[in-house]
Amino acid sequence: MDRGWGFLIGLLGAVWLLSSGHGEQQTPETAAQRCFCQVSGYLDDCTCDVETIDRFNNYRLFPRLQKLLESDYFRYYKVNLKRPCPFWNDISQCGRRDCAVKPCQSDEVPDGIKSASYKYSEEANNLIEECEQAERLGAVDESLSEETQKAVLQWTKHDDSSDNFCEADDIQSPDAEYVDLLLNPERYTGYKGPDAWKIWNVIYEENCFKPQTIKRPLNPLASGQGKSEENTFYSWLEGLCVEKRAFYRLISGLHASINVHLSARYLLQETWLEKKWGHNITEFQQRFDGILTEGEGPRRLKNLYFLYLIELRALSKVLPFFERPDFQLFTGNKIQDEENKMLLLEILHEIKSFPLHFDENSFFAGDKKEAHKLKEDFRLHFRNISRIMDCVGCFKCRLWGKLQTQGLGTALKILFSEKLIANMPESGPSYEFHLTRQEIVSLFNAFGRISTSVKELENFRNLLQSIH
Repeated sequence: MDRGWGFLIGLLGAVWLLSSGHGEQQTPETAAQRCFCQVSGYLDDCTCDVETIDRFNNYRLFPRLQKLLESDYFRYYKVNLKRPCPFWNDISQCGRRDCAVKPCQSDEVPDGIKSASYKYSEEANNLIEECEQAERLGAVDESLSEETQKAVLQWTKHDDSSDNFCEADDIQSPDAEYVDLLLNPERYTGYKGPDAWKIWNVIYEENCFKPQTIKRPLNPLASGQGKSEENTFYSWLEGLCVEKRAFYRLISGLHASINVHLSARYLLQETWLEKKWGHNITEFQQRFDGILTEGEGPRRLKNLYFLYLIELRALSKVLPFFERPDFQLFTGNKIQDEENKMLLLEILHEIKSFPLHFDENSFFAGDKKEAHKLKEDFRLHFRNISRIMDCVGCFKCRLWGKLQTQGLGTALKILFSEKLIANMPESGPSYEFHLTRQEIVSLFNAFGRISTSVKELENFRNLLQSIH
């Protein structure tokens, strides 16, 4: 009897100790819980939750988007990878084979894509090519029709527009080449260490609306970091206006998305016969595990979802531009072009139906003068980041960095052009709001990368479920 009471009292005591946190440690968390336990529920500054995004992206959007991006119109991207770095000269070029980019031969690119950079339809391109030729001559040729002369002036106005968030490549440069994105996939190249961190350090420390005295968490180039620095950083970040806070979260989300890609397409094994690429769980944990990153990793993943919502919202807003009868995804293959436009519109209508879109009306909504200055600062900071991409020492990383920053810059341009999009003519050239082929290709491929990241997170959740 005494032994029975002793056992019962001991059992109750153990239960009390465990419930109050003073007993033995509970079952250790799985690696999946450490990476994803905080990546759930509602996102900061949003009315949307992570689970809704996962279901929408992974099962309704991702498969169709991948099919679209495999088409000729979206797989060929013209880029100048030889532009010099405008900020420093000591660039250490990556000499690894996986850092190289293989450009297209002239006969590999469809003629419809090569003939003009604004290819929507044959009729529209003939007009635009005349405009470009007249502009190169330095004056409006009086022999052109009155309509074409007007177009020349309007296109010049567009090119000088202050609504562009990126410093785009000069695709007329002899150094600009077409690249097949499917043959040059974004994946781990071995480009890392101080050179890679220097790029991100400049982006975060000099372009994210923060004082030099405040260091972001887990920056290996900043010494003396610890918990107090992390708390100081996020206390400071939460005290920012919504626009500046969003800017940081966009950059952090882009960084996280790229790291997901590198972890998901990692060189696992190489023999003289073949290379085996796949998911590197250890690499993913080093970048996102809550313990290994001192709580920083899950924040990065939440910022990736924030970036997803921003670009998703931009795509929903730009639907009227692509719905116009004059718009074509022109490659010269009429049947394929028509099918791709139908698929594009299906995707955009699906995006428009998303129930919890980000509300961008809170951006730049205060005093008009202050709001205008803030928007201009926002734009200039992002343009500067697009220029930093020319300092990346790995050419494949540079390619995808330039494409994804241009894609995000195009999304921001769309979000801040709502009235211009609403006032577009139903047919004929749209002068006030216009997207070049470069912007269209980068917009959808950049979103395709983020969509892929969200899909890969589901794969990593499953892979990490049984690991402690």
